[in-house]
Amino acid sequence: MAFTSLAAGAALAQAETYKIDSQHTFPTFEIEHLGLSTQIGRFNETRGQIVLDAAAKTGSVEVTVNTASIDTGLKALEDELRSASFFNVEKFPTMTFKSRKLVFDGDRLVSVDGDLTLLGVTRPLTLRVESMRCATHPMAKRRACGGVVTGTLNRAEFGMTKFAPALLGHEVKLRFPVEALIDG
Repeated sequence: MAFTSLAAGAALAQAETYKIDSQHTFPTFEIEHLGLSTQIGRFNETRGQIVLDAAAKTGSVEVTVNTASIDTGLKALEDELRSASFFNVEKFPTMTFKSRKLVFDGDRLVSVDGDLTLLGVTRPLTLRVESMRCATHPMAKRRACGGVVTGTLNRAEFGMTKFAPALLGHEVKLRFPVEALIDG
């Protein structure tokens, strides 16, 4: 969810604001099913912004995911996941992540500490930056960053307990491919 322009080799002199590209950003999730397999889904609507000051090694991340945009490839399953038993999209149409701290190892951004709000419950979550690259976007002709961040949460901590743990595991693995363009 957070990327820095240090990959280009030059530190930035000031904070830059990147808008998440909703056409190239699709968070996915994985959850154990019946102890037999891992089920995978994604969310099709994501928005937010990333503010980075690479020289100061600071910034912020704010991401909002439309929970009704859940996509598993199975309409009946998607309808169940949108229900009050799971994402309760009528009452809680979004989940959000807001950073508290960006963590660097030298010039490399390695993780983002923040808070995830899901079903009206806010819990701390650390996202690991697995890969990232920043460059001039070849079509938009402005600065862009992209990569993948990952994290793991316990869905029961947010009150999502249906079918747990016998049919569906508590642990949910998040994988968040993201692209963001300099705002403006």
